[in-house]
Amino acid sequence: MGLKKLADKVADYKDRLKRGKASKIKPDHVKKVLEKLRKKVGDLESDITSTKNVDKKARLKRKLGIAREHVERAEWLMKKIN
Repeated sequence: MGLKKLADKVADYKDRLKRGKASKIKPDHVKKVLEKLRKKVGDLESDITSTKNVDKKARLKRKLGIAREHVERAEWLMKKIN
């Protein structure tokens, strides 16, 4: 699953929490998304170290920042629904 889809899921969960629909959010679903995001962070970190292309490295670093931000959001959401 791509970073955009995972980020959309986290945003959807956060929106549902704001609307008071948090009881319908299953912690297992958030946990699964969080695991995928963490794997994506690891993959991006390894890609950054293995690439020599400066432009590609910069693009991957931006993606890594976004992925880490969404990991933080998903962790925050887990705390709220547990």
